[in-house]
Amino acid sequence: MPEVSRFFGIIITMYYETGTHQHPHFHARFGEYRASLTIDPPALLVGAMPRRQQHLILAWAELHQEELLENWDRVVQEGTLRHIKGLD
Repeated sequence: MPEVSRFFGIIITMYYETGTHQHPHFHARFGEYRASLTIDPPALLVGAMPRRQQHLILAWAELHQEELLENWDRVVQEGTLRHIKGLD
C-alpha cells in the first residue's frame, strides 16, 4: 500500500479499489485499527479508529484536502503519489 503520510503512530495510505467505494478516499491504520475516510468532506467512510486518532486524522485531512485530492487523481491514473506532511 502506497504510504502518503505518517504521524503520531498513524499511517495514511491511498490506493484505488476497482468496484469498491469510488468516492475519493484514503486509508488510515493505527495499531490494530483500520479505517477508510472520504476526502471531501473529510469523514469516516468505513472501519473504526479511536476517537483521538480519528480527530487527528480528520484535522490533518482538512488541512491537506487539496493535496489529498491531487493524490487521488494520481492514484486513479496509476501515477506516483506525493508524500504529504504529517501533523507535528
